[in-house]
Amino acid sequence: MASLVLDRLNVVESGAGEVTAVLLHGWTLDHTSWDRVAPSLPGRVVRYDHRGHGASGAGLPATIEELADDLALVLSERVPTGRIVLAGHSMGGMTIMALAEAHPAVFERVSGVALVATSCGDLPPVSRVERLLGTWMARRSTVGFARVMSPGIRVGLFGKGASWSDVRASADAIGRCDGPSFGGFRDSLSAHQRREALRALAGIPTVVLAGGADRLTPLRHARALAEALPHAELVIYPRAGHMLPLERSTDVAGRIAHLM
Repeated sequence: MASLVLDRLNVVESGAGEVTAVLLHGWTLDHTSWDRVAPSLPGRVVRYDHRGHGASGAGLPATIEELADDLALVLSERVPTGRIVLAGHSMGGMTIMALAEAHPAVFERVSGVALVATSCGDLPPVSRVERLLGTWMARRSTVGFARVMSPGIRVGLFGKGASWSDVRASADAIGRCDGPSFGGFRDSLSAHQRREALRALAGIPTVVLAGGADRLTPLRHARALAEALPHAELVIYPRAGHMLPLERSTDVAGRIAHLM
């Protein structure tokens, strides 16, 4: 079963070293959202597309719990030894929390964690419009049309002064997400409640990064993480939105490199 799952995941590796950074992307995006961060990191870097995203295979079951199991398999097969730094953006950060809940022993090798524009719970429930959209998306092989929604993506995902090239790159990634995953993972985001799971991160150097203009995971979510992780460093970028790996790539890379 493990090999079947890994065969479906598009994994990208670069660099070499004793410490491996594993970068986890957000809902509807793919590993390319880390394109500006990965080359700036020392050591080895592993990125992959979550199930149902990017070039990875079908995403069902589309739950954060399944993403945590996928991550555990990736670590077992691709990073079997050595120290690990985990960095998760949005749903990627939630995947790290679910990993802590389901596979706490993994954190014996984790020497740093970066939680980027993410939440430990209390996200909004799925709206009626989202429910209808998700039902329609479930009949599509991919989202596909996201490129024509660039203006909406810029407003919804980015802060002030966002680059249109970053917006278009994000729209292209969203367009590659498969239809059933679009709605399925949105349900799982609403059910995500993992404040208690953060106990596994106690004693591990952790940084919480947040955009002051983030509309998807507003500052209250970052502050809740910082409250649950009193040893963590909280960094707020006042004008940035949700897409910190693109909007503040240099500083995000520096923060992760420091953990390495």
